[in-house]
Amino acid sequence: MLATFYQLYLQRLHNEKSLKPLGQIDLPDYNKQVAVHIRNNGLGPLIIDRLTFIKDGQPYPTIDDCLELDPRSYMRMFINDRVKRVVLPNAYLVVFETQFEVDESEAEIDRAREQLAPITLKVEGRDIYDNKIMLERDFQWFSRYIGRSEGNLKRN
Repeated sequence: MLATFYQLYLQRLHNEKSLKPLGQIDLPDYNKQVAVHIRNNGLGPLIIDRLTFIKDGQPYPTIDDCLELDPRSYMRMFINDRVKRVVLPNAYLVVFETQFEVDESEAEIDRAREQLAPITLKVEGRDIYDNKIMLERDFQWFSRYIGRSEGNLKRN
């Protein structure tokens, strides 16, 4: 009987490790698209409970509070205590995304990058076994191309 319970314990431990989500925050910035995605590279679903955006040391519940861009110019995701999101394995959740038109200048894209660069995103989530998962990334990545012309980008 003891061996059976121990075997059940080991099986549960194995299942928890096998179905663990592996979250990461991606910052795509190419082909006139600027975005923030939460990607799940694990084998289990990632349940996102809360997003916190930090700018100048102040926490905000939505990215809209951190940006001075026209809200109609970008897609964003709202998550709060009543609204949760699930990121399936090998999928991602769009937190922020904007696609610039072909005729829009590099200055317009730089403006969005400048708005995003000082922000840090904290993600609070869990797996299906209620193990807490915390992700955090600053958006300084977006500042790497600010002030460079398109001609310089093609040469680098």
